[in-house]
Amino acid sequence: MFRYIIRRLLTAIPVILLVILATFVLVQSMPGGPFDVVGFKSMPEHIKIVLERKYGLDKPLYEQFARYVLNIFKGDFGPMFRQPSQTVRDIIGQTFPISIQLGLMSVFVAFSLGIPIGIIAALNHNTFIDYTATFAAVISRSIPVVVLAPLLIYVFVVQLDWVPIAFWGAHPPFFLGFIPKIDQEFLSHAILPVFSLGTGAAAGVARLTRAGLLEVLSSDYIRTARAKGLRERVVIVVHALKNSLIPVVTILGPLLAAILTGAFVTETMFAINGMGRRFVNSINSREYFLQTSLVLIYGLLLIMGNLLVDIMYAWIDPRIRYD
Repeated sequence: MFRYIIRRLLTAIPVILLVILATFVLVQSMPGGPFDVVGFKSMPEHIKIVLERKYGLDKPLYEQFARYVLNIFKGDFGPMFRQPSQTVRDIIGQTFPISIQLGLMSVFVAFSLGIPIGIIAALNHNTFIDYTATFAAVISRSIPVVVLAPLLIYVFVVQLDWVPIAFWGAHPPFFLGFIPKIDQEFLSHAILPVFSLGTGAAAGVARLTRAGLLEVLSSDYIRTARAKGLRERVVIVVHALKNSLIPVVTILGPLLAAILTGAFVTETMFAINGMGRRFVNSINSREYFLQTSLVLIYGLLLIMGNLLVDIMYAWIDPRIRYD
């Protein structure tokens, strides 16, 4: 297993370099530059030339890319054009814990709701409960965040005034920077963003759980376990459920990356100071280094998520070995 993990990490290096190269070229191919957008239109041309020379933007693209990659290994992700007092590393340090909190809490909600609903639907196959759960899953999956978030804000904030409309709570994170201080104030800020981001994913998890469990329940070894006189609870929990979760585990890595990238809309809707919102704002301001660095982080998260899925395969299915 250890050799397999090292091999996967080594093969991820060229993938990450290609991701950085593609992003670096694309963001710099956009029309205009960081000193041509709103706020710098009245800047004299000679001042613009001096600033481009200061940040190395007058160099050839290949030289800029090589310098950026070398600086990454030194822990330097580049400067901010609009906020010279801060660097990209400072922005990532401020926003990364918030986005990770939002993403992990949304994934937790997705699996906490999706797996039980899928199990209930599968155990009540072709009944009213099954049809209701399937219909609710399809509806939840069909409503995008850009529609669900304003609807939740209108109902629970504007009409009922139960929770705050925006932001991510007043308490800073603690313990490795990721686990927030769970109290009433934090939950009041987090419940709507997490629910709007996690329900769509929960619908997909529920459908996969239902399909996987139905397939396993028709297997020969399940019929054998029932013929031995085992209780139905033991048959479901011990023999059927573990194997039925293989399709669900498969989507864990892509789901984590999808939720984090889907947070672009959620963080913007709820004015959360996360990586997604900063990425959207950086497009208009042509913050080249910030855009490239955030895409790099999302790529790393996707690779680590897929590696986690492969490791969980070996735990769930004893037939899988990486030796």
